[in-house]
Amino acid sequence: MKERVLIIEDEIAMIRLLELELSYEGYEITVAGDGFTGADKALKEHFDLILLDLNLPGINGIEVCKRVRAVKQTPIIMLTARDTVSDRVRGLDTGADDYVPKPFAIEELLARMRSLQRRLHVAEAGEEVLYAKDLMLDVASHRVTRAGLEIECSQREFELLHCLLAHKNRLMNREALLNLVWGYSYEGETNVVDVYIRYVRMKVDEGFEDKLIHTVRGSGYILRD
Repeated sequence: MKERVLIIEDEIAMIRLLELELSYEGYEITVAGDGFTGADKALKEHFDLILLDLNLPGINGIEVCKRVRAVKQTPIIMLTARDTVSDRVRGLDTGADDYVPKPFAIEELLARMRSLQRRLHVAEAGEEVLYAKDLMLDVASHRVTRAGLEIECSQREFELLHCLLAHKNRLMNREALLNLVWGYSYEGETNVVDVYIRYVRMKVDEGFEDKLIHTVRGSGYILRD
């Protein structure tokens, strides 16, 4: 069965390029030309991947991503002409899985799509529930709790915490975390790891005397059980 891709984009030339290239690669394509229509399709139908432009008529890509993430964990790659760290972090923190700035080579986009699908398949094939002391991460239900209290995580935060738990008691350097969580084709700044470690640490450790996530200065991070 063909993988279904929803393209939420308003630029006609970009839509035609993506439809042509992705159809040639064997994907089944659905297109939405504005944020409202895109969010509606994403919520009512099943898609294996969403390509989401940031600047859209109706509601923007950030709001579309928020609405989808409130209900579903469909993989999302944001496409946008913006290319600053703050734009990337904002999109990823909303729940997007990856970020490809325009203009891009179609080969890079296809590589990012394949990398994202591989990471998801690895996560699905791994242990469904991971623990470290009173911290619990349930892959199937996308739940995180500590001492029985629910912790809300964005998709990227969840993937980073999953990676730390899967390698608990082992030092993970920034490059390893970047490759495992963001993918080998990621070409942005490596400080995105530090940014997301800070987000995850605030949610997992803040308010608890027993800290789980530790910084090894000059080397990386470790989640100690």
